[in-house]
Amino acid sequence: MNDFDRPLNDRGNKDAPMMAKRLFDKNIKIELFVSSPAVRALTTAKFFFQEYKAKKEQLVEVKDLYHAPPAVFYGLINQLDDKYDCVAFFSHNPGITEMVNSLGVAKVDNLPTCSVFGVHADIKSFKDFQKANKQFWLFDYPKLVQ
Repeated sequence: MNDFDRPLNDRGNKDAPMMAKRLFDKNIKIELFVSSPAVRALTTAKFFFQEYKAKKEQLVEVKDLYHAPPAVFYGLINQLDDKYDCVAFFSHNPGITEMVNSLGVAKVDNLPTCSVFGVHADIKSFKDFQKANKQFWLFDYPKLVQ
């Protein structure tokens, strides 16, 4: 089976809903879920989508997120509707780790599978995100003791 079509393993099917619930229970209000269409990323996004009881139009698949470098993330962020305050991206390593490190708020060697990393940005428009001042918000992953 090729990488794109590989499903979540048993651990992923346990960890993804657990992480979705952790974020939901922290009252983090995700309004848009943007995912690579690869099976593992999209399945993970759907667990979050279900936990948040989101509407169909709040889940967007973007082919370019499959193994995307930071430039792709920034391009997508630039296109986001400014009506959103909190957007979650679901993608793959090594690109997602590179993206996190490009934010300039923390140095992460490798984002563990199903980890969540967040920043706050002082912006009025997503077009300003890349150059904006950002503050570390959260970093959580399945094996992190709560």
